[in-house]
Amino acid sequence: MDISDISSGVGVLDKAAVILGALASGPATLAGLVASTGLSRPTAHRLALALERHRLLGRDVQGRFVLGPRIGELSAAAGEDVLLAAAGPVLTSLRDATGESVQLYRRQGEMRVCVAAAERTAGLRDIVPVGSTLPMKVGSAAQVLVAWEDPEHFYQALQGARFTATALSGVRRRGWAQSIGEREPGMASVSAPVRGASDRVVAAVTVTGPIQRLTRHPGARLAKAAVDAADRLTEVVSHS
Repeated sequence: MDISDISSGVGVLDKAAVILGALASGPATLAGLVASTGLSRPTAHRLALALERHRLLGRDVQGRFVLGPRIGELSAAAGEDVLLAAAGPVLTSLRDATGESVQLYRRQGEMRVCVAAAERTAGLRDIVPVGSTLPMKVGSAAQVLVAWEDPEHFYQALQGARFTATALSGVRRRGWAQSIGEREPGMASVSAPVRGASDRVVAAVTVTGPIQRLTRHPGARLAKAAVDAADRLTEVVSHS
């Protein structure tokens, strides 16, 4: 991408945009950024570090520059209205199919927020009001929201968590997570990821209920329904 193609008259923003555009095709070393952007090495280095400071860039395990987590957060925020508009009927359908309470969680910093819910109408249930803020250290929704994070934030999130890197490897392999008594004794849950246009996980669909109904292997009964519901929301968000 050539700066002259996107010139806004604000040079530093134009150069930052060129760097971000260059990394859209994949990781790059500083030398690679210089070659692909036409910027001088000092300028590319200075701007890349500034963008990294704002989490618009990150580093992979080889130390190369990559698009940072803030890009995904902003993209998710842009699609939030679309996600929430689609969530109501999808969550209601999932509740009716499973007979259990259902929530949709999004990550907000070091916490997760319930942004939509469809509660079981009677009997013993796990009620999580919309707007509730819960920790990222316990629960199947937290596992889903952490499992596909970039390496740096992945290992940070594991500090003090009730789940392990090995457990999250299983989540990535299966495509869903389960928890038994992690967040609240006597309760179990199953969660599946909702993905945005960049395939980044932007939310988690969760089915919750008492262990006496869900058993100690809730995924056996609920995983397919949760994944199907999450995939329906992914289809909406990724094409918005």
